[in-house]
Amino acid sequence: MPELIAYHEAGHALIAHLLGGKVKQVTIDPDNDDGPARQGDTQIRWRRPASEKEFAQNVVQVCLAGPVAEMIYSGDPYHPGVVPEWAADWREAWSASAILFPNERQRLKYLEQVSVELYRRMQKDALWAALAALADHLLAHETLEGEDVEEIVAEWID
Repeated sequence: MPELIAYHEAGHALIAHLLGGKVKQVTIDPDNDDGPARQGDTQIRWRRPASEKEFAQNVVQVCLAGPVAEMIYSGDPYHPGVVPEWAADWREAWSASAILFPNERQRLKYLEQVSVELYRRMQKDALWAALAALADHLLAHETLEGEDVEEIVAEWID
């Protein structure tokens, strides 16, 4: 379903942008010749974070933002660790959070907590409007460059 993929990738791009990442490109029509087969792709360049832990927290939020955006759009609040289509996002979030929580039980609790916080945050009108606008543009154009993402988000968020 292209709409779900568009919302998923828009979630990654929006949260990356809000956390200070530079979205290079977001697409729902990725080239699969440079890695595993996937339905969408968001490329982010990060400024040097204040610490390795801050970077890990940002990566976790961006990884989980795609599944959370899909959950909100579909109305199905699944656990992001059990949906096969979200496995790569979950693995990356799990790996990034190891520096924060070496204990796996604490790490799982942290990832679930971040998912819930993102769910609450992304449902708010201004963020959801920006996310929906990004998804609409992705559906219309399939690929957005970083400047496009910045313009679209700026219309909705100060």
